[in-house]
Amino acid sequence: MATFVFRVIPSRATFAQDMTDDERQTMARHATHWQPHLESGRMILFGPILDGTGSWGLGVVEADDEQELRAFADKDPVVTTGTGNIELGNMLFGFVRSTT
Repeated sequence: MATFVFRVIPSRATFAQDMTDDERQTMARHATHWQPHLESGRMILFGPILDGTGSWGLGVVEADDEQELRAFADKDPVVTTGTGNIELGNMLFGFVRSTT
């Protein structure tokens, strides 16, 4: 199993601060779209980021098949509605803090 990082890039830098009601609904569908990965335990991290460039979304997910994950990301309501884009990368290795 491989680990992938995805970045959700919204249509504008101020998206998190000024999204419309329609965009809020799209974001709710976006979260629901990724829910199976959360429920299965394959989604390690998922959420919005605010930084000096504005806002964007971050996800870290484990998957067996990169093409399958890319196809799933392409069906995300954020992508299909033109609300934003998803960039996906394969994480070569990582370090995770101990839970003990």
